[in-house]
Amino acid sequence: MRVNLTVNGRPMTADDVWEGESLLYVLRERLGLPGAKNACEQGECGSCTVYLDDTPVCACLVAAGQAEGREVVTVEGLAASGGGPDGALGGGLNSGPSSGPNSGLNDVQRAFVDAGAVQCGFCTPGLVVQAHALLTGADGVPPDADIREALAGNLCRCTGYEKILDAVRLAAARRAGTA
Repeated sequence: MRVNLTVNGRPMTADDVWEGESLLYVLRERLGLPGAKNACEQGECGSCTVYLDDTPVCACLVAAGQAEGREVVTVEGLAASGGGPDGALGGGLNSGPSSGPNSGLNDVQRAFVDAGAVQCGFCTPGLVVQAHALLTGADGVPPDADIREALAGNLCRCTGYEKILDAVRLAAARRAGTA
């Protein structure tokens, strides 16, 4: 089957998609977007989290055909769009370094780097998308309990989570203008 969808603001088509194929497989193998990671294939780890019509989902649990005609934003799309302080997925890069290792990153991605929340990096794309979703429309820095609840579906085996919480707090504080 053919699947037509919009990925990171661009219309895309995947041909010869098997009816049991996941959105994750289509993104990674057919469309060349390796940001969402393939770990558990059961929706338990969150490393494949992407936006589907502005809602975070585990791409491994979404049949590719369900994405027909829909909008998908991956971690690559957050970087390309900037995912600005107002939480919008579009609109160019927000303020920050224009060159160097953090260039092209959105504010949540930049906070993950700055807070040292990236170790092996396997869980990072899903955590970034989920943190971005939490902070979209948030007023100020969410309480730790809200951050933990929002990230509860994302597993990390390297960090012990404290640096990840620091990164979300830092991104929120920067958005609120208090960092």
